[in-house]
Amino acid sequence: MTGSIIAALVLGYLFGSIPFGLILTKFAGTADLRSIGSGNIGATNVLRTGRKGLAAATLLGDMLKGTAAVLIAAKLWGHDAALVAAFGAFIGHLFPVWLKFKGGKGVATYIGVLLGLAWPFALAFCAIWLVVAWLTRFSSLAALVASLSMPPILWWARYDDLAGLFAGLTVLLWFMHRANIARLRSGTEGRIGRTS
Repeated sequence: MTGSIIAALVLGYLFGSIPFGLILTKFAGTADLRSIGSGNIGATNVLRTGRKGLAAATLLGDMLKGTAAVLIAAKLWGHDAALVAAFGAFIGHLFPVWLKFKGGKGVATYIGVLLGLAWPFALAFCAIWLVVAWLTRFSSLAALVASLSMPPILWWARYDDLAGLFAGLTVLLWFMHRANIARLRSGTEGRIGRTS
């Protein structure tokens, strides 16, 4: 059992650490993503290149790498291993070894692992994100609210193991958004649809 758990963690980490934003923008011939905007490798920063298609592809890639890790681990080693792979994928995205442990903020991969483990709740996350984003025009706030909602929703639905996992992932996601939180508090966070 221990061997399969370690294998699931490694599998998840390797999948999660694939930097789709950096790979796609490099192939598209844009400037190094890490020199643009926030320097982040996620879809939001890819959007700052002006290439909406690349941003959408990055979002999809960062989601599906988490989903793939979870589904493969579940097939090979079972449910507990899938939970470990989900954690590994999330950590891999945040701290990829290939990029000196400087990765993305985790929103897409959070959705992706949730999609692989319990897809209706991934839809719930997206619905909450859309409502908050529409009301406030803050992408970061929408992600923070949606992620904070997931553990209690999962617990209420009696997915206790998932509730515990996503409580931990939510803490990490909020940590990665600490600069956004500071800007939200100071009123300087950028709104959706604004280039500045």
